[in-house]
Amino acid sequence: MQASQGPQLVLASASPARLAVLQSAGLSPTVQVSEVDEPAVQRAQEAALGRAMTAEELAGVLAESKATDVATQLADTSHSWLVLGCDSVLLMDGQIYGKPGSADIARQRLRHMSGQAGDLITGHCLIADDGQKVSAVRRTVVRIGTLSEQEIDAYVATGEPLHVAGSFTLDGIGGAFVDSIEGDPSNVIGVSLPTVRRLIAELGVDWFSLLAQPSG
Repeated sequence: MQASQGPQLVLASASPARLAVLQSAGLSPTVQVSEVDEPAVQRAQEAALGRAMTAEELAGVLAESKATDVATQLADTSHSWLVLGCDSVLLMDGQIYGKPGSADIARQRLRHMSGQAGDLITGHCLIADDGQKVSAVRRTVVRIGTLSEQEIDAYVATGEPLHVAGSFTLDGIGGAFVDSIEGDPSNVIGVSLPTVRRLIAELGVDWFSLLAQPSG
């Protein structure tokens, strides 16, 4: 028996990798990018706490901020929806790494990561149209292979590491540099499918009701 059509899943992220992960699982989310100023959110939260946030706290706060921003934009729409916000950071040697933003920083980080292991941490937040909100943070251990200076320079020149947490990807060119992982692979790409399924269930929504319906 086919599940009845569920709410529209809305991804509050511009990440093509997150969208591809969800689509590969049979989901058909729409994309509505949040307008959250991430550094400002981090500063405000840390000022309120009186201390620096942990990697888990930072990923969770940013994921919730993104989901909340898009949920607010959708508040006056009549159709049923679920907004998914995500944010990923890499924790290595006690340091939190987000997107490097420049070639020089990406190059420095890749040198530091070469031959090392780090924790890829992704925050997830789901908000329903009735105001219900659930969240979770997932951690996956990633071990990077030993990289030569030539490989680092060539990889940075592709532009890929400039726009992703930790300066590498599992599903792109950087996948060749990942020796092993411990945990959920999809979490490394930016959205943990098992985590999203559990959060959706917490909201009382059937996972299969969100799958793309066949035509005809």
